[in-house]
Amino acid sequence: MAVSTRSTREIEQEITEVAAPNRTAATEQHDGYDEHGPVAHGLFSPPTGITGVDTRSGVTMIEAINQALAEEMERDPRIFLLGEDIGPRGGVFGATKGLIERFGPQRVLDTPIAESGFTGFAIGAALLGSVPIIEIQFADFIYSALEQIFSEMAKIHYRSNGDARLPIVVRAPIGGGVHGGFYHSQSPENLFVVPGLKVAMPATPSDAKGMLKAAIRDPNPVIFFEHKRLYRSLREPVPEGDALVPLGVARVARPGTTLSIITYGATVHEAVKAAESLTEDGIDAEVLDLRSLQPYDKQAILATVAKTHRALVVHEASKTNGFGAELAAFIADEAFMELDAPVRRLAAPDAPAMPYNHLLESAYLVDAAKISAAMRELAAF
Repeated sequence: MAVSTRSTREIEQEITEVAAPNRTAATEQHDGYDEHGPVAHGLFSPPTGITGVDTRSGVTMIEAINQALAEEMERDPRIFLLGEDIGPRGGVFGATKGLIERFGPQRVLDTPIAESGFTGFAIGAALLGSVPIIEIQFADFIYSALEQIFSEMAKIHYRSNGDARLPIVVRAPIGGGVHGGFYHSQSPENLFVVPGLKVAMPATPSDAKGMLKAAIRDPNPVIFFEHKRLYRSLREPVPEGDALVPLGVARVARPGTTLSIITYGATVHEAVKAAESLTEDGIDAEVLDLRSLQPYDKQAILATVAKTHRALVVHEASKTNGFGAELAAFIADEAFMELDAPVRRLAAPDAPAMPYNHLLESAYLVDAAKISAAMRELAAF
């Protein structure tokens, strides 16, 4: 038996070179993601315009999500769904309605009430070549899976030095306004804006479909939040086929010149209502729908602030430690010289949970009236 004569230092050097052959301080922060996204992999070409628009009366967000899941499962046999009550029942909101009949129980898996367990199962399946899509029944139930999401899902690509790819989507209904009470109304999106994860939160049916299809084809793990108040509250035509919406690209929901409202999810629509209500008072607000929180569209934020010189950040989650704090800090860091007034934040109060009582729930939620009041204050500064 040969005995190695190499020193401990030589062995440590070899391990270091194998583990991180190309890492530098300048690129280290980017190594948590597979940068070869859907476009680079040839999985889709970003649409230059909406073509083949559905000419019916329109589609709700829950119907758009169902369409996206069905179309992607038809396209890619590696995709399977798992979650609680997603089989014959079709999910508590109907997002997976009809899919078990179409694709069978091998690809639509009803799971026990064990978020940590089936999230870990999905991670393993993704590492072995499948494309799992998890449905967390309510975003409030995601906390028991945080160990799997934060310590495994967000870090596997990095810890494997880029060898492991994790194409996995975690869908979760989020937010209040449906009298869901303490455990069915939370907005924990800020927790998931961490390196290694992508976070999406569409505000319209067409974005829900296009962004979900993009998320499914992304080689990185995506947390896909769907505001349950939007599931059936609006209807619009959606593009047919592969009209995907790339993650990380914001949209101007309403152009304006007086001030910028930067928001996402359900508060996009409240912000547009507020902006429309103040036009006769000479306040012309631009509403920027971020769509994605990780990555978020920094250039779009800088562009709208440079245009209006005032920024109001709005979201439904509690104000302290909400995602608006990150956005406000970014604007203060990168666009300070463009500002004619301090960056303002409007969010839910720092209460432990959203009330069940409809009057208290309304007082808690950020609505058009509250946004209008904040706009008046900012415009007058």
